[in-house]
Amino acid sequence: MSETPAAGVALLVIDVQPTFLKAMQDGEGCLRRCLLAASAAKLLGVPVLFTEQVPAKLGPTHPDLLLAAGEGRAVFGKTAFSAFGAPGLVEAFGKLQVSQLLICGLEIPVCVYQTAMDALREGMGVTILSDAVEARRPEDAVTCLEALRVAGAHILPTETVFYAMVGDATHPQFRAYTELVKQAA
Repeated sequence: MSETPAAGVALLVIDVQPTFLKAMQDGEGCLRRCLLAASAAKLLGVPVLFTEQVPAKLGPTHPDLLLAAGEGRAVFGKTAFSAFGAPGLVEAFGKLQVSQLLICGLEIPVCVYQTAMDALREGMGVTILSDAVEARRPEDAVTCLEALRVAGAHILPTETVFYAMVGDATHPQFRAYTELVKQAA
C-alpha cells in the first residue's frame, strides 16, 4: 500500500470503559492493544469511532484511548449491544464511506459479536483485532471468534493488520508505526 491507507477503512473501538475493563480477564492487556490500534489508526489517517454502553450510568471511554485517537475521533453512546444501534453511527459510516471495519474492544460474546454480525449483514468487510478484544470468560471468546470467522470476518492481530496497511519499509510512517509497536510490547 502506498502513503494512504485503504479507502473506506475505519477503526471501531467498542465500549472500552473502565467499568468493563475491570470485569475482563485481561482488561489491562486489552486496553494496551486498543491503544496501539487507536494510535496506529491516527498515524495512518484511519478514522477512529468509539461506542460507549450507557455512558451516563457506566462512564465514558477510557481517557487514554480518546487521547490516542486524537481530535478527529467520534464517540457514540448506545443502549443496544450492537454498535449499529448507536444513534448516528450508521450515518457516520455512510459519511466516511466505510466499507472495511476494524473492530477492537469489549466484550467479545456480546457487543463485539453483535456489531461484527451486523456489519457483515450490511456487506462490510470485518476484521476483528484478535489481541485487542476481550471477554470475561475465555471459552466464550473462542466460540464467538470462531463463529465470526465462519461468518466471514477476518480475525487477525493488531500488528498484522496495521503492518499490512503500511505495506513496505519505505512507507513514510513505517518508522513511527514500528515505534508504536515497540512501545506497546
